[in-house]
Amino acid sequence: MGKGTRMRVQLSSLKAPRRVLALILIGLSALALGIAGHWTSPAKADDAPGAAKGLGQLTGLLPRDHLVLESTLQVDLTQETVRLPLYKGTANGHNVWFILTEASDAGLAHNSGLNYAPKLANIAIGCPDCVQTVTIDAPTADQNKFGPATVHFQGEPDFSPTRTLVPGPNGFPPDSFSPGATAGPGYSPFIRIAGSDVVYNAPIVATGDGPFDVTTHANTADRVLGIHIAQPPFPSGQFLDSWVDLLVVKGFDAGQPILYLSTEADDPLASVLERATYVPVLAKAAYNGGDDFLGSARERLFGFINGQTGSDNPQAQGFRNIVLDGHAAQDASAQNTALINGLRNGGDLLNVFGDFPTLADPRHAQAYSPLWDAQLGQWTQKAIDEGLNTRQIDENVVFNLAATRPDLLTGPGGAPYGSVGIDINCAVIGFTAKAPTANLVAPAPNSQFPPR
Repeated sequence: MGKGTRMRVQLSSLKAPRRVLALILIGLSALALGIAGHWTSPAKADDAPGAAKGLGQLTGLLPRDHLVLESTLQVDLTQETVRLPLYKGTANGHNVWFILTEASDAGLAHNSGLNYAPKLANIAIGCPDCVQTVTIDAPTADQNKFGPATVHFQGEPDFSPTRTLVPGPNGFPPDSFSPGATAGPGYSPFIRIAGSDVVYNAPIVATGDGPFDVTTHANTADRVLGIHIAQPPFPSGQFLDSWVDLLVVKGFDAGQPILYLSTEADDPLASVLERATYVPVLAKAAYNGGDDFLGSARERLFGFINGQTGSDNPQAQGFRNIVLDGHAAQDASAQNTALINGLRNGGDLLNVFGDFPTLADPRHAQAYSPLWDAQLGQWTQKAIDEGLNTRQIDENVVFNLAATRPDLLTGPGGAPYGSVGIDINCAVIGFTAKAPTANLVAPAPNSQFPPR
């Protein structure tokens, strides 16, 4: 459907089973969440906004020794973008453009400057369609002196729908929403080259030959802020990169601020909040609640529905925060400086991640996966009244809190804490202060700690 004919998704119109987050919201709307007001406080002129406290470097280029995705060309923190190599492919008879972020094989990941994610080898368990098999050209020496071969995809995203989000009376839950990109038949960002068992994370971020719409995103992903296509033939002995600038996301891991990308999600509202392509098939990827257990392709992400808000509030975090202070209802573009500055200064979701490539324990570093199984927390009225609904920055602290203080933190609508059945494809990029190396606290007895 084109942009003019795309209907807004209403909460009541979503079809089962892919209405997980919408159903959560219906339950939340019926509850008294005790939503705290917007925080305002005086700030010195030379101080960063309060919500940016603890987010590390906020401007300039991120030093290369702060990157975990080694193929990254640059991270511009002033513009809130990561520049990645852009690769040419085809799908349905025309050109598509994709990025590479992870591989399930350590040697091949290191060879291509990608994140090593061995769990991706499990992604097709019970879900063959979660991985698409692709083919690559076999060019002659005259056709390719040096460079990547063209990849032929079975499916691709449709970037033509209009992304919409109409905030509700309190910002979140929204009154209505619709994803800005949806998977076409056969599309998954996870690919396997015919003849190989290695799984790569290769999200398609643009389609066609340009000009590319990096303002309203008619033919690009909603996080694409700039594209450059290097046109061969190149000067003799040289190779020139094509690249894409993508809006990054801020979060935390093991007490440290990190950067990552969101490219796909299996839930419509999650896709809108994350500015990601809606790919329903990923709901079947192995498997809800799996984390580090046998056969799982997922890792855990911890989000907060009713965290604090306010651009001057160092405790701001969560869904309401990104709607009220991160301009979630607007299109992302390089010209939308209010949106970029809002996100840069703490108006993001600020999710907490689990395993990360820099963790000192190899068991946890190598348990990293870009497919994040969302565990969403709701602060209770008691937590809000006592001011205990503070910004969380460490996985162990979160699940210890869920295990030992259900009077403060529960699942959505007071449900038991844990997986809510939403997957998000989020490749980690780097860290903006110190590398995450170890969790801040030990796991509490009987908490939801990975297998012993």
